[in-house]
Amino acid sequence: MSHNLGEDRVVKIAWLPPGLRPPGGLTIRQERVFLLVGVAMLFAGYDMNVFGLAAPQIQASLGIPEDKLAITLSYIRLATIGALALAWSADLVGRRRLLLITITGQALATLATGFVQDYTSFVWCQMLTRVFGYAEEMLCYVVIAEEVAAAARGWSIGTLAALNYMGGGIASLVFAAVTLLPYGWRSLYIIGSLPLFLIAYMRRRLPETQRFETHEKEVEKMSSRVAAALEQTKRMAQEYPGRLTGILVAAAAFGFAVWPAEFLWPKYLQSGFGFKPYETTMLIIPGGLVAVVFNILVGRISDRVGRRIMAVAGCAMAMLGFAAFYSGLHLPYLPLSWIFAFTGFLIADALIAGLSAELVPTAYRATVSGLRYLTAILSGAVSLALEGPLYNVFHTHGLAVLVLMSVMPIAMIALLTLPEPAGRSLEEISAEPRHA
Repeated sequence: MSHNLGEDRVVKIAWLPPGLRPPGGLTIRQERVFLLVGVAMLFAGYDMNVFGLAAPQIQASLGIPEDKLAITLSYIRLATIGALALAWSADLVGRRRLLLITITGQALATLATGFVQDYTSFVWCQMLTRVFGYAEEMLCYVVIAEEVAAAARGWSIGTLAALNYMGGGIASLVFAAVTLLPYGWRSLYIIGSLPLFLIAYMRRRLPETQRFETHEKEVEKMSSRVAAALEQTKRMAQEYPGRLTGILVAAAAFGFAVWPAEFLWPKYLQSGFGFKPYETTMLIIPGGLVAVVFNILVGRISDRVGRRIMAVAGCAMAMLGFAAFYSGLHLPYLPLSWIFAFTGFLIADALIAGLSAELVPTAYRATVSGLRYLTAILSGAVSLALEGPLYNVFHTHGLAVLVLMSVMPIAMIALLTLPEPAGRSLEEISAEPRHA
């Protein structure tokens, strides 16, 4: 794909206030790429949060027992296996082509969810939605890592995650009217599918990343793209065993510790603290805004002080905040601890995703990002499956969540074993593999 030299001109990011803009700015091309993947992350975040927000309404409509709620999300999260296959193919056919497929597939599956009539259909539609949605998220981080300069990579990772979780804020705004919408929770999915179709149309302007174009020329010298990818995957494990192990252990422990807490908190607000849907929204919007703004700032800070230390700090914030939130105490203002917990979750989740894209060469980047996502999602699925039996033992979601969160220190230790990528170009961090 041809590259217009005029696109290298640095521009101001007018859609953000000065304090939240990237250090050094972005070029015209980088800004366009960021917006085309970032806006998709915004509305993908909407879709991924609907189930958690509307869990009580979906339970009542489809007859889901209380101790089967968390394991239902575990079934849905098995979609990450299909998502990994899609992400892996991006190292064969390119980022742009796969991102066109993922956004269209997610839009269609989200729309279909609004029309399901039974539990089984709901699970299958949501699994299909997340096959495309998870692959979309993996590839968005890869594209940003490959396109944005080293000085602004931390900012871009933080802002991309902020946009994703702002989508959850939009979902909570719509959820506030769930009792007024004509088809209840079904309308949430139908509404969420519409902007995804629009983004799929707009994404025709998304260029292929320059690093993949360079890598593709090398791969084309080999007799088979599939053979090249298999050989690269084998060499990846041989060349970067420590990095790969550190990333996957951190992702597994973090996912296991945090996903039951992150999934169940809207329900816990309603059942544990007695919040009504509109009161849940009144906490989510300002609290989420604080978390999003802080996450962008932390992204900038991580470009100076390092990704690892900020990711560890995020893990600690999430662990302490959720421990207070699910403590079972009914102290004044205790629900506000969710803001602290969510901020930490957002920071750690974004920086772990960013590290998986930064610490390996272009040839392996989509594959490692996919493995990181697969590990986090499947470990979270195991944790969610265990939450049901623990609920039956303790008769409360709060204590069950706290038991599962006890593995968080493992993620923090694994993060500290990784090399620090902040302030270094991707080529400095890891050299590209040489093909024979």
